[in-house]
Amino acid sequence: MIRNLTIERFKSLVKLEIELGRINVFVGANGSGKSNLLEAVGVLGAAAYGVVDDDTLQRRGVRPGVPPLYRTAFPQPNAVQDIDLGARSDEGASLRVTLWNPTDDPLEPWSFKTEKLVSAGEKVIASRSPASKHAPNPSRGWAAHEIVTLPPGDPALLLMESLSNYSIYCPNTPALRGMTDDQQSRGPVGLSGGRLPESVEELLKAAGSNELIAEAIEEVRDLLDWASDFSARSSIGVPLSPSAARSQQMVIQFVDRFMAEGRNTLTGYDASEGALYILYCAVLALHPKAPKCLAIDNVDQALNPRLARKLMEAICSWTSRLNGGRQWLMTAHNPAVLDGLPLMDPEVRLFTVDRDSRGHTVVKRIDLEAALRARPSEEWTLSRMWMNGLLGGVPNV
Repeated sequence: MIRNLTIERFKSLVKLEIELGRINVFVGANGSGKSNLLEAVGVLGAAAYGVVDDDTLQRRGVRPGVPPLYRTAFPQPNAVQDIDLGARSDEGASLRVTLWNPTDDPLEPWSFKTEKLVSAGEKVIASRSPASKHAPNPSRGWAAHEIVTLPPGDPALLLMESLSNYSIYCPNTPALRGMTDDQQSRGPVGLSGGRLPESVEELLKAAGSNELIAEAIEEVRDLLDWASDFSARSSIGVPLSPSAARSQQMVIQFVDRFMAEGRNTLTGYDASEGALYILYCAVLALHPKAPKCLAIDNVDQALNPRLARKLMEAICSWTSRLNGGRQWLMTAHNPAVLDGLPLMDPEVRLFTVDRDSRGHTVVKRIDLEAALRARPSEEWTLSRMWMNGLLGGVPNV
């Protein structure tokens, strides 16, 4: 698991060091830098893969950006403009890279200026030496090349795999409904949700041989209070308005518990978008092929506050119970999400994200014990404290 992140000179993140847990939730005002933080990890993931360019970044959910703005636009001492990113794992491995992104040609790959990969105290890659006669190609990651020599289970190999498979998922309703194509159909569900029917079918099949997944599927059904069941089926023969586009070969199907039998079947084209978001998050938490480390930007979108709280409780529960559970980085705006976090668990962490007087993004982990001591009374929940500005991470409006 990734324990420590260091980020320097990336967009609004001038200099940050963050100690992560298994579940990490970032709350803050719009424009405070939450998505920038997720994208910095995406850039590091592309570096671990071996190539940083538009294709590898977009495949990881990093928004296409104006090239000069990837590097922080704030004044820097000594005019340093390199982007410096690093990660350290619980197992004693670490990766640190210094990158230079081209500003004249956005299609040109980024350059690796330095790399250092360490495994349990032993250096795998110590540095890059551009002056060397045998200097590696600056647009190709040396560490990604060298890890093929490491044995299975090596801490550095596990860290590199976790980073290179990292993606930022951000579902949208048209893709979830199958009305538009997913521009990044990365498994298991697509970054925007375009593979939702296929991934739900795969998850239901996995539940047949995995008791924990089967139990979690029942809990998903409980979250869908209006539906008695859900499944995935071929889209052939599914009734659909002729004015609606169809892009999927399969569709999600729900059975409404209240409607008359024979007329109580709904597809993803007609069902509540909240139900589709619940299934999307469940796939990422439970699917055997979901990344070990992943992010969801705006995990609470389209959800009623109480349902957002219950979903967060479920994600935390599934992650702690399932073998090989994910590591999550999530952004949220709905205060109810905070009340669904079991913050007494040290691996569940809440961070506020703000801009300081210079405009730099500042990330602060909430000390639960201190927050509880500071609350006006026991009736004040974390969500109420956040809304009233007692935790930070709120807009100055």
